[in-house]
Amino acid sequence: MAELTDAELRKELLALGYRPGPITATTRKLLHSQSQDKIAHCHWIVLFQLTEEFWRQEHCPGSNCASPGAVQGAGHAFCQAKHKDVTMAVLHELYNYLSVQAGNFECGNPENLKSKCIWVSEVKDHVLNVTGSSSQKFEAALHWILNSNKDLGIWLKGRDLSEPVSSVEEVFCLESAHPQMGLGCRFRRAVVTAIRNLFLFFWSLITLWGILLYLRYRWRKMEEEEQAMYEMVKKIIAVVQDHYKEWERNLERYPYVGIFHVRDSLIPPQSRKKMKRVWERAVDFLASNESRIQTESHRVAGEDMLVWRWTQPSYLSDSEH
Repeated sequence: MAELTDAELRKELLALGYRPGPITATTRKLLHSQSQDKIAHCHWIVLFQLTEEFWRQEHCPGSNCASPGAVQGAGHAFCQAKHKDVTMAVLHELYNYLSVQAGNFECGNPENLKSKCIWVSEVKDHVLNVTGSSSQKFEAALHWILNSNKDLGIWLKGRDLSEPVSSVEEVFCLESAHPQMGLGCRFRRAVVTAIRNLFLFFWSLITLWGILLYLRYRWRKMEEEEQAMYEMVKKIIAVVQDHYKEWERNLERYPYVGIFHVRDSLIPPQSRKKMKRVWERAVDFLASNESRIQTESHRVAGEDMLVWRWTQPSYLSDSEH
């Protein structure tokens, strides 16, 4: 402070809470000694304020009560500013360290980290070694993170990573919400993401195209099957009607014909499995939509079987035969 001008020295002394008189060559040395004592005393005040803050959080959180022995007097505002600067320095180093570690974990993990969540003891040793702060200041920074309603980019986690922590004692590890990655890592991740998105896009496109082709195939098969069913209905009607006419001419023993007999006469053995669905749909269609063919059950050759009979359009016509 001896290198400062008289005006600068006066400004520093006023910030410390002094009201100095005229500054001369004689008084400069005395004022310099007093200012150094005041700055040293301020470090004690910072530690006292940490204790004061912990007491307030434990005994009257959220209230306006004053802790015992609250520091007052000249230079208090200056010491509060020093306390804030120390806390901000710890938080700044804490944020940088965690973001770098998280970035390394995301970019190949050269340090073989088990997780982005770094143990609190490891983080504490690093921060104290870099900043030269004390354990109380580190814990004060954790208290500040825990009680802040803002997103600070630092997550405090307990042993159960899914459960939130409510006190500094429960903190097991710390994790950065904003990993700090180098340009090369960002470029590689961007390329990988772009390739993955392109792959997903083309895979989705191929899948949709395959589904469309399958639906078109199914629609075509359904149309072909329905057309084959109508053709089968026409053939069945013709067979049953011809059988009835032959019975009228006494060429057949019974006026009805077995359903399976009609099937066997229309579908060759090698095609019956393939045409099974078409045949079943044709039988159902006749039962529901064809009034000229009646389905009955008769005993033929000692066995009960379903048969089709051709019916005449009127009762009188039926009675004549």
